[in-house]
Amino acid sequence: MSGSTARTQAISAVTNYKPISEPLNFADTAAKDLFGVNVFSNAVMRDRLPKDVYKKVAKTIEDGAKLDATIADVVAAAMRDWAIEKGATHYAHVFYPLTGLTAEKHDSFLSPEADGSAIAEFSGAQLIQGEPDASSFPSGGLRATFEARGYTAWDVTSPAYILENPNGTTLCIPTAFVSWTGEALDKKTPVLRSMQALDTQARRILALFGHARIARVTATAGPEQEYFLIDRNFFFARPDLINAGRTLFGKQPPKGQELEDQYFGAIPERVLACMLETERELYKLGVPVKTRHNEVAPSQYEIAPMYENANVATDHQQTIMTMLKRVAGKYGLECLLHEKPFAGINGSGKHVNWSLGNSTQGNLLEPGDTPHDNAQFLVFCAAVIRAVDKFAPLLRAVVAHAGNDHRLGANEAPPAIISVFLGDQLADIFQQIAKGGVKSAKKAGTMNIGVDTLPPLPKHAGDRNRTSPFAFTGNKFEFRAVGSAQSIAGPLTALNTIVADSLDFVATELEKATKGDPKKLNAAIQKVVADIVKSHGRVLFNGDGYSEAWHKEAEKRGLPNNRNTVAALGAITDAEVVSIFKKFNVLSKRELESRKEIYFEQYVKAVRIEALLTTQIAKTKIFPAAIRYQSELAVTCANLKAVGYTFDTDTLDKITALVKQLQDAIAGLEAAMGKVPHKGVEAEAKYYSDTICPAMLTVREAADELEGVVADDLWPLPTYQEMLFIK
Repeated sequence: MSGSTARTQAISAVTNYKPISEPLNFADTAAKDLFGVNVFSNAVMRDRLPKDVYKKVAKTIEDGAKLDATIADVVAAAMRDWAIEKGATHYAHVFYPLTGLTAEKHDSFLSPEADGSAIAEFSGAQLIQGEPDASSFPSGGLRATFEARGYTAWDVTSPAYILENPNGTTLCIPTAFVSWTGEALDKKTPVLRSMQALDTQARRILALFGHARIARVTATAGPEQEYFLIDRNFFFARPDLINAGRTLFGKQPPKGQELEDQYFGAIPERVLACMLETERELYKLGVPVKTRHNEVAPSQYEIAPMYENANVATDHQQTIMTMLKRVAGKYGLECLLHEKPFAGINGSGKHVNWSLGNSTQGNLLEPGDTPHDNAQFLVFCAAVIRAVDKFAPLLRAVVAHAGNDHRLGANEAPPAIISVFLGDQLADIFQQIAKGGVKSAKKAGTMNIGVDTLPPLPKHAGDRNRTSPFAFTGNKFEFRAVGSAQSIAGPLTALNTIVADSLDFVATELEKATKGDPKKLNAAIQKVVADIVKSHGRVLFNGDGYSEAWHKEAEKRGLPNNRNTVAALGAITDAEVVSIFKKFNVLSKRELESRKEIYFEQYVKAVRIEALLTTQIAKTKIFPAAIRYQSELAVTCANLKAVGYTFDTDTLDKITALVKQLQDAIAGLEAAMGKVPHKGVEAEAKYYSDTICPAMLTVREAADELEGVVADDLWPLPTYQEMLFIK
């Protein structure tokens, strides 16, 4: 296959790829011995801290007790000594600003002495609090540019860890990031606040069921990360991938994913080597990655961790994204986390599996063998149903951004309509409750495959639904609408808060009905759950979420359908959202307004970058290639005419028409960019969505058609066929 210089060099580099480092010896150290070796874990603290100090730290981590600041110096000294033994020279307060990315400020342990020597210092004050500049992070009006002070606060519930680099190591300390006024400038602080609210309300429900010992209730999360890997030579030859994370041009190749031969197929050798090293590095950091496999689209893959405390899972998810990108480079690969890096094939999501539970009562969304008799489960499940229906616009808003607009509602992702899938067994149980009481439940049973050598398999009472944005999957809910490049903090904050609100509602109703008499509890539960199903059952749907029939049915039911980011983001400051976030001290009205402002700004900036890139690439790469081919055809036609041959000019005519179409489309996009209104960020976002995005698509349509006509040796960009299938 020929191509322009950049393409031929990229293809040559890919096909002649040789590993840049020696293979890892996995037989040297077992995975179980690697797990958590670079984490200042519970076991490390137990060994290194005085017994009384360790107990105080453990109480904060396990029970959510207030941190005793007097022990900070002792913890800091132990953490410093441990880190230095592992080669650390610096420590970093790691935080998660509203960019959705990971931020860190590194400081040296060394402090110079008067005699010219230096000592390693790390005090409790340095552990507890840092002071990075807050003025250059998005604040949505919470902070003026000249108000620079921001604080990082040690999150003791998320363990510190050592991040290795070929030239040294750094002690990383997960922290919250707040302004001088104490307002949240980050993703972590609202997650922690929402988990506190969830704990309080869940304990009220558990107390009504008569539990004597109730441990702290925490939300748990297990986010499945989808991503693409392509050769870096192709990546660096595509300005759109470098700057926007997705391809703004690209004709569909003859083969896409229609043969369904990628999903769960054999993992390519170089990709598997990259996966193995990524997992090895994540094991060291205590990230419980469990699953890896090929995804549906060519060159698409998935990594999935086990479930853990939602706050820790959020931090670990950021680490997973960072590590995927870092290790990929060692293997000559680029990790693409954008929700839709390639048009026409599946995009990537981050399916967030969510539940809640504690150490004394276990998983509170575990139905057991007889869910119809499990009143506690039915109460918690009903509370989730109510929460999702009441606050569906909020759940849609927290997954809304420019990248996810290309994915949601397509054939590989859930629709923008938020609905709940329960499966046949649970749907039947809740329907029976709504009609007056449960008499039975569908049985799970076993499946006989019909081959004597194969064992009978346990069969679930209901199937799974991959088209649902919010599906019950055994003992948890899977929020499938979250985008692959997103932090899971926003979705988790929303889920925790709206479920806390529902649990508060249910607990209040049950307390009123029983008035302390446990004998009245069963009847009260029957009524509350039945009322919830009658009032909020419209959100329950077990069918095909992709179908046009569902869209019509959802409209009849009155379910919101906010099809894009601009339509969705306004829900963040709906009056009822503001009310419950304030009530549970998760986010103030100002903090919510700031986030809405930031997310609109981020949408505008993302689309603006794409529009500028579209113009630049079309004018400087695609148009010149088309003109050169047009010139070659014109010269050929002139030469044939000169020697008297009769011929047609169909190809030249087509190229000429497409070149004109491309020119006009570029001019149209540039004209549209010159008319962006400056009447507030929401109006600007709407203009970008309604006018700029279609104008960009018009440019792409002409360019992609030209790709199918222009001589291959003149085409300037690596093609989909090359990027997706040359590995």
